[in-house]
Amino acid sequence: MSSLGESLRTGIAALGQDPASHPRDKYVSYIQLLQRWNKAYNLSGIRDPGRMLTHHVLDSLAVLPYLQGVHCLDVGSGAGLPGLILALARPGTRWVLLDSNGKKVRFLNHCLRELGVGNAEVAQARAESYRAATPFDTIISRALGSLEEFYLSAARLLADGGALLAMKGPAPAAEVTPELSVLAEVETIPLQVPGVEGGRTLVRIRPKGKQSDTARHKAQVTSHKS
Repeated sequence: MSSLGESLRTGIAALGQDPASHPRDKYVSYIQLLQRWNKAYNLSGIRDPGRMLTHHVLDSLAVLPYLQGVHCLDVGSGAGLPGLILALARPGTRWVLLDSNGKKVRFLNHCLRELGVGNAEVAQARAESYRAATPFDTIISRALGSLEEFYLSAARLLADGGALLAMKGPAPAAEVTPELSVLAEVETIPLQVPGVEGGRTLVRIRPKGKQSDTARHKAQVTSHKS
C-alpha cells in the first residue's frame, strides 16, 4: 500500500469510520488527478499531496455521518469538494456537483470518467439560477459565502424535511444573523479532522417555513440592496 493509502487508512479510522468500507484507491487517484490539473488550472491552493489528503479528502469525509436521504447537491463544488468525495464514499446516493466555473466543470467531468463515478453528474450554473427536476434531501457547500447567502440561494431546492449543510471554520456563530434565525433552525456541530489545525464546524440549517416564504424573503432582500 502506498504511503498515501496508509495515511488514508489511519485518517479514516481516526474519523471513527471503517477504512475497509471506503474506496481508498479512488481517493488516491483523485489526489493524483488534482495534482496534475493543478499545474495548469490552479484548482486548489494546496499543492502537497499529504495536505490534499487531510484538507480535502478527510475534511470531506468528516461530514459523511450527517448526510440524509439519497438525492444530494454540492453547491460551488469547485474541485469536487466535498461532493465528489462523498459520492465515492456513498455509492448508494445520487449527486449533482454544481459550479459556474468552466475549468472546474471540465475537471469534474474528467474525474467522473477517470474514476468511474456513476452516481454523480456535473451542472454548470450559479445556485440562484439552477433549476432541478427533483428536490434534494441534502444540500452541502464548502466554498460558498455567508450562511444567509447560502440559505437564500439554495433553500428553494430542498425537499420537505431536507437540510442545508455548510462546512465552516471553528467559529461560524457570527454568521447566524437574526434574519436567518427567523427563517431556519440553525445547529452547529464541531468536527475533528485529523491533520487539520484550528478546528472545523458543520452548520446544519433546516427551513422553518415553506420554500415560497424563502423565495419571497430573498426577493425582498435583493430589492432592499438594489
